[in-house]
Amino acid sequence: MATRGLLTDLLADFGRRTTHSVQLESAGGVDVARRVQGGEAVDVVVLAASAIDPLIDSGRLLAGSRVDVVRSGMGIAAQSGHLRPDVGSEAAVRQAVLDAPTIGYSTGPSGKYLVSLFERWGIAQQIASRIVQAPPGVPVAALVARGDVALGFQQLSELLGVPGIDVLGPLPPDIQHVTVFAAAVSATCTQPDAARALLDFLAGADAAACKRQHGMEPA
Repeated sequence: MATRGLLTDLLADFGRRTTHSVQLESAGGVDVARRVQGGEAVDVVVLAASAIDPLIDSGRLLAGSRVDVVRSGMGIAAQSGHLRPDVGSEAAVRQAVLDAPTIGYSTGPSGKYLVSLFERWGIAQQIASRIVQAPPGVPVAALVARGDVALGFQQLSELLGVPGIDVLGPLPPDIQHVTVFAAAVSATCTQPDAARALLDFLAGADAAACKRQHGMEPA
């Protein structure tokens, strides 16, 4: 889901530059990996690199086809019009988490990282009853906008431009967690040449400006 907006724009650009038309379906990463592992017929898969590699190892994606597309950092958001806690340092973010009545994060790489971060801070048990984990495919930003959670953590790209929330900023550098999203050709692909052309474009220099507009960096 972190790459949905980016891919929507990039695939439209790819279609203008080539004779290929690409149909995009976005879902939570856990669900996508499960469907691909189950043998669903697709041509190209874009997921966190940590999820792409097992699908290559199992033969669901073609060995040697992986390209790294983008580097995505995490951000913090609160509901618009509510208090904006300081998130400029590790100590400030820790205090903001301790002060928040509810904390939201997603499944996938960012959620796993936050669990480990809270454990490292020694506050995991203290805040356990206040944690709200968004179901796969449900943006944390939506929970923040509705007021279901007071403080939300998610990929920065999924927070930008969402009505009803204020993006407090990215995680400070000393606790920032960067996820590499990669793409690979499926073993069920019926148009391998077109698929590889798409991967070349997604990883190429012509896509860099769009990636930055979406709060991410080229991989």
